[in-house]
Amino acid sequence: MPESTTPACSIVGLLDDGWDGLGAVARQRIEAAACVIGAGRTLALIAPHAPAARLLDMDGALSRVPGWIEEVAGQGGHAVVLATGDPLCHGIAGFLIGKLGAARIEVLPAPSTLQLAFARLKRPWQEARFTSCHGADAGEWQADPLQPGPTPEHGLYRLVRAVAEHPLVASFTSPANSPDRIARALLAAGYGEPGGGEDLRLSVVARLCLDDEAVFEGLSLHEAATRRFPEPNILVIERSHSPERRDGAAAGRETATAADAALRALPADTPLFGLDDLDYVQRSPEKGLITKLEARAVSLAKLALRADSRVWDIGAGSGSVGLEASRIARHGHVWAIEKNAGDAANARANARRLRASNYSLHEGKAPAGLDAWPDPDAVFIGGSGGELGELIGLVLRRLRPGGRLVMNFVTLENLATATSALAASGAAWDVTMLSAARSQPILDMHRLAAQNPVWIVTARKETA
Repeated sequence: MPESTTPACSIVGLLDDGWDGLGAVARQRIEAAACVIGAGRTLALIAPHAPAARLLDMDGALSRVPGWIEEVAGQGGHAVVLATGDPLCHGIAGFLIGKLGAARIEVLPAPSTLQLAFARLKRPWQEARFTSCHGADAGEWQADPLQPGPTPEHGLYRLVRAVAEHPLVASFTSPANSPDRIARALLAAGYGEPGGGEDLRLSVVARLCLDDEAVFEGLSLHEAATRRFPEPNILVIERSHSPERRDGAAAGRETATAADAALRALPADTPLFGLDDLDYVQRSPEKGLITKLEARAVSLAKLALRADSRVWDIGAGSGSVGLEASRIARHGHVWAIEKNAGDAANARANARRLRASNYSLHEGKAPAGLDAWPDPDAVFIGGSGGELGELIGLVLRRLRPGGRLVMNFVTLENLATATSALAASGAAWDVTMLSAARSQPILDMHRLAAQNPVWIVTARKETA
């Protein structure tokens, strides 16, 4: 093998049983190493077995590790980097391979602690979604429910989104981002609400391979949120349907008109989009300030969303378009704004009922605050607060190449303003007039009752 491709280091996975749990090859690498690099806790486990090696603590110094390895290799020596469990499962191996190249790295894994956690729970794990919040203190998910929801930068975001998409999730934790904090995040995201037709159970496997190893199995969110667990630990989250699961559409219509609607989760089998209008909490007593299902479906199609789209919803109203967009763009995020306090409260209630953890609602009047939002792939304008022309110009400047702007209008004046602004900007646009009618009972028969026509205006940002 050419010298340039000789492994510069071996990444050795170990567990808290230390030297006793290592295989023969891993032991040989450590005994022959010129330098052993690891977190303080892992170095302490191995130090007695590497008396001639230089020991380097990488706590708080991860960025320096590739340089240390290169320095040892330049002196003709071999470095060993210690990792926990499988270094290729949310571990350091991916980072070092990216910095040094795969040919210069040897990986000697131990069983992942995630794998061991499932072994302790006696559960198959091949369909589990693995994630991690083993990092800096993320803070609580949402201490103030009146503030916009967390965005993808939050340290618990990936975990909460994983729970939204997968019935079985396992996660590395940290002392700050602990199981109790994660349980509180899931409660804040709308899980654990009555009537949701599903049940989340948390299991914590702590201090694996140590004499005081402990398993806490099948805890409710409320139980887990109020207690601390021994460190280190692995968290397993399982979603199952509860026996009292209700029929989706009927339950939505029932709860949306009940006084406690905002406190009840929609059923677990709620469709991806195309919810009934009455599934949404709306203004009372003046029902109807909502983009109707027919216009909502066409508008969402016109937005041409991808799974990872970043979406703006301007004039969110009850939140129906933005919330269904968040379900389609499940790996993306929706930033919404609504100036009416009552409507904003309804949108927040609907987001909670749908457990829309990738949806952030701002209360205010656009365009104020939009400069802090990331450039969008798609924008829906359902209400402009009298700033329509300015908003169209701003959106067209901010849209990413290939992005879509979709607007709904029920008045000729707003339609004229929009088309004039689009024409002045040179954007490519088209208009669809949607005229729908719904059946209504009349005696023992049915008639069609017309809805107000809606003009759906779509503009496209040309690709570069």
